[in-house]
This record gives sequence, C-alpha cells and structure tokens, in this order.
Amino acid sequence: MFNVIVQLMGGIGLFLLGMSLMTDSLKAIAGEALRQWLVKFTNSPIKAVLSGIGLTVVVQSSTATTLATIGFVSAGILSFSHAIGVIIGANIGTTSTGWMVALLGLKFSIASFALPLIGVGAALKLFGKEKITFIGLTLAGFGLLFLGIQFLQDAMSGMALLIDLSRWAEPTLMMKLILVFVGVLMTILLQSSSAAITTTLAALSTSTINLEQALALVIGQNVGTVATAILAAIGATTSAKRTAAVHVMFNIVTAIFAFILLSPVFIWAYHHIESIHQLDSVILVAGFHTTFSLLGACIFMPFLSQFEQLIIRLLPEKQPLITRYLDESLYSVPALAIAAAERALLQSIADMYGIFIRCIRGGVVTSLVKTDEFDQTLLKVEHYLDKMTVSQSLEDQHRLIILLRLAVYVRVLKNDLSSVAHIESIQNQRNIHELANQFATILEQFIPYLMHEPFARIPKKLVDELADFSAEMQAHQDLVRQKIIEDSSSRTVSVTYTLDQLAAQRWLEHLVIHCSRVAILLGDTEQVLLNEELGSTQLPS
Repeated sequence: MFNVIVQLMGGIGLFLLGMSLMTDSLKAIAGEALRQWLVKFTNSPIKAVLSGIGLTVVVQSSTATTLATIGFVSAGILSFSHAIGVIIGANIGTTSTGWMVALLGLKFSIASFALPLIGVGAALKLFGKEKITFIGLTLAGFGLLFLGIQFLQDAMSGMALLIDLSRWAEPTLMMKLILVFVGVLMTILLQSSSAAITTTLAALSTSTINLEQALALVIGQNVGTVATAILAAIGATTSAKRTAAVHVMFNIVTAIFAFILLSPVFIWAYHHIESIHQLDSVILVAGFHTTFSLLGACIFMPFLSQFEQLIIRLLPEKQPLITRYLDESLYSVPALAIAAAERALLQSIADMYGIFIRCIRGGVVTSLVKTDEFDQTLLKVEHYLDKMTVSQSLEDQHRLIILLRLAVYVRVLKNDLSSVAHIESIQNQRNIHELANQFATILEQFIPYLMHEPFARIPKKLVDELADFSAEMQAHQDLVRQKIIEDSSSRTVSVTYTLDQLAAQRWLEHLVIHCSRVAILLGDTEQVLLNEELGSTQLPS
C-alpha cells in the first residue's frame, strides 16, 4: 500500500512539474506573440472563442490565456464581450490535455521516449541561448509530464488490486454527487484540473474505476477550477473579478447541464450503440470533456451581451481609469505585466500633454492645475514594477528597460507640470509665446499615438519634427534671453519681473527637451538603440 501511495504522489508531482515547466517556457516564448494575437484575432465573438482555444492549446494553460485576457480587458484593448469569448475558448482548449493523454500518454510505452526528451531538453537548456533554452525546457517538461503519467498508471494498477471501488459504482444520484464532489476536491488539492483529469484517465485505463465514475469525476474536476479562479480574484482588480465571475458561471452552468443531460446520454450510448461501445473508454471520457465544454459555449454564445451587462452590474468598476489595469495576476506573463504598466504611463503622459496644451492656449487657469493624481499613479506604477520579476526573455528585458526609463521621464514631466504657472509669464512675451504655440501644435499630434491601444511606435517623422524644434530652440536660447534683458531695460521693469521671464523661458526650453526625449524613447526601436549607443540615455535634467 505504501509503495502505491508513493508512486501515486510521485506521478502527480512529475506531471505537475512537467506541466509547469512546459507552460512557463511556452509563455516565455510566446509572451509578446500572445499579446499581439489577442489584439488581432478577438474582434468578433467567434474569433475570440477560436483564439481562446488556439492559445490554450499552444501554451497548455487556460490560466495563461485568462490572465492575458484580464490584462487586455483592463487596458480597453478587448471589449468585455469578446473577453468572455476568449475565456469560453480557453475552457474548450484546456480539454486538449485529456486528448493528449488519451491518444499518446496511455497508448505507448512512455518511458521509451520520455527520458530521451528530458535529456535533449536539458542539453538545449544548458548549451542553447534565449528561445532555444525555453524550447529545451518545454521538451523536458513534456518528457516529465509523460513520465508522471507512467507512474500514475503503475500506481493505479496497484491500487485496483488493493482497493475495491465497486461500492461507489452504484448509479444512484447520491453516489454521482459524491463523485462530483471528490472531483472538485481533487482539482483544489492538486491546483490543476489537467493533473486531476489525467489521474482519472489513468485510473480508468487500469479498470480501477468505471466509465460512469470517470464522467462524474471529470464534471467535478472541471468545476474545481472555479476555486482557483476565485482565489486569484481576491484582492485583484475589477477586471480580474469580472473574468473570474465569467469562469465561475460558465463552469457551474455547464457542469449542471453535463450532469443532468450529457452524462446520461453518453452512458446510454455506450451501453446501446455497438460502435461507441467498442471505443476505448478513455477516449470516450476525453470526448465527453470536450463535448460538455462545447455545450457550454452553445448555451452562452447567443446571450453574450446580456451576460456582459449582468456581470458589469454585479461588479461595477471602482478603480481609477489610469491604474485599473495594474493587475498583479499578470506577473506570470511578463510581456503582459510590462504592457499594463506601459499603458498606465502612456495615459499619464497623454493627460499631461493635454494640460500643457490647454495652459499654453489659455484654456486652463494654471493655478488650478493639480499633480496629486499623477503622483498617485507614479507611486502605484513604481510599486507594481518593484514586485515584477525580471523575465528571462531578452525581448521582455529590453522592453522593461525602456519602461523604467519612461517612468523616469513621467516623473520629470510631472515636475514640469508643477511649475506650469510659468506659462503666465510666457504669455507676456510675444516671441516666446509664439514658440510655445508652435510647440503645443506639435505636441497635440502625439496624443492620438499615446492613446492608441495597443500602443504603436510614434512615427519617425513626428519624432524628428519635435527634435528639430527642440534643437532650433536651444540654438536661439542665448538670443532670446538677450532680447528679454533688452526689453526689460528699455521698458524699465523690475528685476523680479525680468527673472520671472528668464525662468519661464528656461522652463519652456526644458519642457521641450524632455518631451523630445520621450518622443525618441517611444519612437522607432532602431532610433532608441542608436541613442543608447551614443550615450544619450542619461537621466534628464
């Protein structure tokens, strides 16, 4: 008995370790691609469902797909109704694990190719670079996963000899409900519906349990993922809670229909239709899992808009718009966590640019401008970044460096905004005020790019226009200052007035320089890299 339990625990452990390695590595490889895919292929409910299926099959984790969806709903890139489609698709896609186990894991001598996979994967991890190392970890994870299945099969074979489960096979309602509850517990304890379902399939393949028991367990195991979603949503953003609510409602409603309608139909077909009776019962369970997820999709898809409105009413948005997408659950997909922080900073820059433009044009009284909201945003972003782990992906690392530099520039612009009262002095100087208006016209062109979701690099032409304006302004700064001094002496104004004029001119010059550096940072990647090579990445003055 002890050896069977040890084998069972070891098999589950190897499966979970392999699944974790494979999922984390695939997420690292496909981090930015995952982001681009969701943006491009979720503009209709059907595409959203297919995207959810495809992404979950690729990364072998519905959690990764769900977290990606949370991030893009928060940023406004996905509408909530399309996000519901992605989550429904993720629930369908996660059934691919059962098919993989049924068609491969329980049909061949696993150890004969699992160990070589682990060996090749380890070699690629040790000697490869960047994505090759992640491919190596994926292969090693794949091997560990199937090695775990081998141990599970052996353990279940031993358990069938030691434990008689026939008393649980009675086709009564109470027994079925007990098995559903056991399935829920299995998923909660293992923290993986894939591991729980694989354990069930291994038990079924060794005749430790029968088909009816397996179907009831799978229903419970699918419902068990609800607990993980609820735990992940505690203390999270409203978008995370809404996404978890979709997951909970979809799984519970689907499970009810599967328990009442689909399970009896499958059992009847197995006993009365010869062609189905001849199928392997493990394949039938995998088919059952996929069928009841598809059934759930058929139930929910016609009512997406009503479903969306119901959840929005139940969970209204309470967080500030700028920081609502800083969801800590995105840390598991670094590319998405970086994108969330980037969106908060870009929104702050766009808002500050809008204030600068309105102040220059006289649309806002400078004394009424407050920076408290920007201070709070920066603190939240910096706290968010402090808790973010550095990704192993070089691409993510480069984006994180740019993000950190962007955070510095946002703080500098916020300091410029604190001194926006200088614009009142500028308005008294015709030449400088004309320059300020030219600057406002150029700056206005940046706002649509900063607000665009997803963010695209600012065109080189616009970056160059601001850089040229900044260079021209710096080239004439001595002449402008001399003109201020001459005007003040001819008009017999006070020294304090002259100093205010000079300070205002200096403030505008710094603001233009800072905005120009932000433009270069957010422009073409090649230009950013060139500036880094030229040593222009020092902190702004």
